[in-house]
Amino acid sequence: MAQVDDRQVGEWKGAALQEKAKEVVDVIAGGGVAIIPLDVAYGIVGNGEAAIKKIFTAKNRSYEKPSGCFSNWEIFNEIQITDQRQKDVVKAIILDNDLPFSTVAPFRDDHPFFKNVAPFVLQNSTKAGTIDMLLNAGPFHDAMTTLAWSRQMPILGSSANTSLTGSKYRLEDIDAPVRAAADIQVDGGLSKYHNPEGLSSTIVDLRTFKTWRRGVCYDRIAAILKKDFDIDLYELGMATAS
Repeated sequence: MAQVDDRQVGEWKGAALQEKAKEVVDVIAGGGVAIIPLDVAYGIVGNGEAAIKKIFTAKNRSYEKPSGCFSNWEIFNEIQITDQRQKDVVKAIILDNDLPFSTVAPFRDDHPFFKNVAPFVLQNSTKAGTIDMLLNAGPFHDAMTTLAWSRQMPILGSSANTSLTGSKYRLEDIDAPVRAAADIQVDGGLSKYHNPEGLSSTIVDLRTFKTWRRGVCYDRIAAILKKDFDIDLYELGMATAS
């Protein structure tokens, strides 16, 4: 039976937030699956091979769609291989304008961060030498990501929903089979960027600045890139799988 905390994340401040994040990361470190609140939508995450298989099965998710990885500014700079302009773009979005963003880029697969990741997990969390990393997705995401980095243990997963049915913004709205897969569930109330379209984070390929997914804050992100970097996301269009 999954453990559910009946408090919402907004009730936790400072040390209490860190304590709850540590509890969740401890579950993941023990091979478990967690459903957690993000600003963009609820997520379902793990680290071990059994946990990742459990997530894919519960979501009815194709293995052609790799998991994403929790990230922050420090992890992005150390793990994803980018040039200065690409770094400046990410900084403008997540630090200067405080928006959530997912980045696709080549990565350092020999970094100690991935040392204890099972080959199956790494294979299904990357694609063609790239990794998708979620940045700035809210206080609980930030706290978990900081702890995971300190332990050199990636947190991997995707939206807590049946695949292709749209993101969920309240714990109680998540499909029963997905919730049943979790060893711990955290109620964060309504996600900050909830929307009727079921969108989650915007994903952009930093190599080409083509869009993998038009998600929350897309128009704001596009405006920043056009104004500050003369990058037109709309003109560049959607990325396609090779």
